Amino acid sequence: MKNQSRLAELFALAPVIPVITIEQAAQAVPLAEALVAGGLRVIEITLRTPAAVDAARAIIAEVPAAIVGIGTVLTPDDLDRAAKLGAAFAISPGQSADLLQAAASGDLPFVPGIQTASDLIACVTRGHELVKFFPAMQAGGLAMLNALGGPFPQVRYCPTGGISEANAREWLAHPKVVAVGGSWIASASDIKTGAWSSIEARARAASGLR
Repeated sequence: MKNQSRLAELFALAPVIPVITIEQAAQAVPLAEALVAGGLRVIEITLRTPAAVDAARAIIAEVPAAIVGIGTVLTPDDLDRAAKLGAAFAISPGQSADLLQAAASGDLPFVPGIQTASDLIACVTRGHELVKFFPAMQAGGLAMLNALGGPFPQVRYCPTGGISEANAREWLAHPKVVAVGGSWIASASDIKTGAWSSIEARARAASGLR
C-alpha cells in the first residue's frame, strides 16, 4: 500500500509518540513546543474533545518542527477531516471495512488499529505493514505480539494502551515494535496547569529510551 515507507520514516523519528487529549486549543502550541524541545516531534492529537481539531490546526500552523498525526480516527469522515487539516498521518484504535476503504482511496498515511489475527488479516490484505496494537497490555501484551509474529512476519507495530515510563523500554526492545504510544508524557493535569517544563523533561527522558 502507498505511504508505508513514509509511515516507517515518521515512526522512526522517536521511540515514543505522545498521545494527547487536549481540552483547550489555546494550550496546543506551548504543549507542542515543550514536546519538540524534549525531542519528541511526532505527536498524536486524539479526536476525543471538541478542541482537538482547532488544537491540531494551531500546532500545524505555528510549530513547524512538530509532526502532527490525528488519532482516534473512527470513520471515513474523521479521516477526511485529518487530511483537510494537513495532518502528517492518521491513526485509529481499530479498523473497519469502511475505514480501510477510505484510507485506500485517499493519500493520507494511515495506521489502523488491531487486537487479533482477524484484524491483522483485514489490514494486511489492504497492504498495511504498520499497525497500532491497542489496547496493548489488555490485549495480551508482549506475549500476544510474539504470537502474532509467526503468521504475520512482515508487520510492524506501534503498541498503545497501558504503556508507561516503567515498561516502555521493554516494549521498545521487541524487534517488531517501531515506536510506542503513550499518554504519560503529557498528562491531563499537566496540560491543564501548563506544566510545560515537566512535560519537556518527560519528553526528553522518553526520547532517550532507545
